Amino acid sequence: MTGLTIRSAEPGDEAAWRRLWADYLAFYEVTLAPEVTNRTWARLMDPTAPLQGRFALEGDRLVGFALHHAHCSTWVEGEDCYLEDLFVAEAGRGKGIGRALIDDLIALARSKGWHRLYWHTDEDNSRARALYDSYTPYDGHVRYRLTL
Repeated sequence: MTGLTIRSAEPGDEAAWRRLWADYLAFYEVTLAPEVTNRTWARLMDPTAPLQGRFALEGDRLVGFALHHAHCSTWVEGEDCYLEDLFVAEAGRGKGIGRALIDDLIALARSKGWHRLYWHTDEDNSRARALYDSYTPYDGHVRYRLTL
């Protein structure tokens, strides 16, 4: 895709990221306390934090993000990468930006020696699932989440 740049999150991206983050939360009909969003941004700016962000830009406009973190695994000797949040602005959908973000993360994972990349989405998110199914089939796992 021409005109698209993918790079790590930078301090000057905060306002644009917060706008996209608000759209992402609205898409999933989730409300978070401002402190959670503030902490997420702080983690993205902390080079020692496991949470990292890859941002997609068309020109100088932020159009998508992939927030991820590597972690040790009991199933491989090295680390896996969890893609926690992937989002593309409404105006950018259908242009290959989501695919470019995943491809970028695959390349990053390979360069870091991570063994697997994984993610999940809502069962009825058919548009995202069509993209994800083009990479790998649904693996049949069911997620359980216990709020503490």
